[in-house]
This record gives sequence, structure tokens and C-alpha cells, in this order.
Amino acid sequence: MQIVQICRRLARKSPREILWKGFSALGETDWYWKIHSAKTDRTAYVIGLYGSGRDYIGELIQRNLGPRSKYFRSVSGDLRMRRVQTSMIYSGHATIKYPSIGQASPEVTNALIQAARSRTADLIFIYRHPVDSLLTNWIWGLQMDGGSTNPAYVSQIYKNIDDLCAYLQQNFSNFRAFAEGDPLWFKGGRAPRFLSFQEFVEETELFRQVATLALRLEDFTVDPGKEFAKIVEVISANGDSSYSRIDPPKAKPYKFLAVRKKVPEFSDFLDGLSAETKKSIESCGYALGTAEDQVLR
Repeated sequence: MQIVQICRRLARKSPREILWKGFSALGETDWYWKIHSAKTDRTAYVIGLYGSGRDYIGELIQRNLGPRSKYFRSVSGDLRMRRVQTSMIYSGHATIKYPSIGQASPEVTNALIQAARSRTADLIFIYRHPVDSLLTNWIWGLQMDGGSTNPAYVSQIYKNIDDLCAYLQQNFSNFRAFAEGDPLWFKGGRAPRFLSFQEFVEETELFRQVATLALRLEDFTVDPGKEFAKIVEVISANGDSSYSRIDPPKAKPYKFLAVRKKVPEFSDFLDGLSAETKKSIESCGYALGTAEDQVLR
């Protein structure tokens, strides 16, 4: 009887739907584009440097983008370049200029940029204040270097900002080595190394210049529905129209300001950044001073 019911359900489905079900059962994640007609869709690439809020954007897409959300793939640094238009939405880490651990190479990224310029793809870039990303990435890196395969968020590790500041103060030389891109920071020295803070800021500025759409994570804190609607417009998808129900990110914006007040070495580090790096941070719409400075931008 069960077999009869299955046959009846299959009879009501198109061959393409049957293929989709079959490949899904096999665990395949990227076969579809070879048989699916994208029509007017363009391959979308959601790019973020580490610690930028990329996972948050991915969750919004999967929950609110409607039918096209089933084509979403989070591939971290293993981004795939498609030379034809598809309905796929790839989410991953990448760099434009500097090779970096866990991020797609500049060669791959520049191919994606060319596809976006030719309008066969869309490049959506999510970023946040680089100093907040720096603190997040340092804590993430410490966990990875300790063997963790599922690093926790800063807020999950430290119950309050005082605990984070105390740890930073006790391990500031380690933090500085990470921020300066010391190739020996990871045990044994991994190749390629992680970006230095200066390189991270430069990469952020470069992505903002070439992205089809560049979005600040902090703006999702203010009005997540308005910001998500921009993604829907670029991807040209029929998403959930109830954008007012979209949750803001859990990450508290501009957390580094509280750290700066409590850790003198950290404040000196920010003051000692090169003029070029400070200018790049400002060009991205951020400041290194007070909370009021951030709001004005």
C-alpha cells in the first residue's frame, strides 16, 4: 500500500521535481545548475571576510527568500565560479588581494568580480566595523588553534565585557601578533596565514568598491527588514514580504568601544594604526572614537 501511495505522489510531480528529490536524498549539494534553466536568474555570491556577519545573512536568506532559498549553499572558502547564469546562491569567505587561510583565493574572487561586471552574477558583500571583526576573529582563531571544530561566539565565551577585557589584557602580546598577521601565530605556522588587520581593512575597502551590493551589519541592527529588502531586490527573488518580522543580528555593534575604555594597550594599538589604515576605516563609514562618532556615519 505504501508503494502505491509513493507512485501516486510521483505521478503528480514533474520529472524535474523527481530529480530534485532524488538528488537531495543522495546528499548532493550542487548538481542542480547543470539541468536547471536559470531563465533571468543570475548566480549570487554572498561574500564576507571572517567575523563580518555572513552566517546571519545566510540565515535570513534561507528563512525569507521564498522558493529560491533552496538553492542557497554555504561553502565557506570553497566558492565555485559558474561561467553560466544559474539560480544558485553561494555564501563564502574570499579575498581580493591577499591570500588567506580559509578564504577563496584572489584568482577565484577576481573571476567572480568579472562575472558581476558582466551581469551574469551578483556579488553581495557584508561587512561590519573592522575592529569588532578583529576581536571576533582573534577569539575564533584561538579556539581553532586549540583544536575546536565549532568555535563559539565571543558572547558565548565571556559573560560580560569585563571578562573579555581581562583576558585581552592578560594576553595582549598574543592579540598583537594576530593583528599584525604573524605567520607563526597558528601552531606550526599555517599557509596561507590569516590576514593582518591592515590587510583586513584594505580587503573590506576593495570589496565595497566592486560589490553589486555592499551592506553593513550594523544597519541590520537598526532596520533589518529594510536592509534585507535590498538583497531581495538585487537577487530579483520573490521573498517573504513580511520583512518587519526579521530579527536583527545578535552581535552587539561597536563592542570594541567598551574594550577600548577598559584596556589601555588596546586603545594605544588603535591610536597607533597607520594613517592609511585609519583613512580606509573612515572610507568604510566607521570611526575609532566614541559611539556618537559611529552614529553620525
